[in-house]
Amino acid sequence: MPKYVIEREIPGAGKLSAEQLKAVSQTSCGVLNKMGPEIQWVQSFVTADKIYCVYIAPNADMIREHAKQGGFPANSINEVATVIDPTTAE
Repeated sequence: MPKYVIEREIPGAGKLSAEQLKAVSQTSCGVLNKMGPEIQWVQSFVTADKIYCVYIAPNADMIREHAKQGGFPANSINEVATVIDPTTAE
């Protein structure tokens, strides 16, 4: 199944409190539960004004639908072609 990196432009994201991040996460998980097991949230990285999320889904349309239902921006959705890490250099 394809893996995607989603860029969400959220001004002030890095200043969200633990409670606010929990609420956003709960909203996301609620939508995912309704959509079924085909779409999975792997993890997210919160920066100053953006959140970068990694999802597994059959297609980008499903990612867009999750964003729509959750009320989240999905400014950029990119399918991961390959994953590399330090062991790639060996």
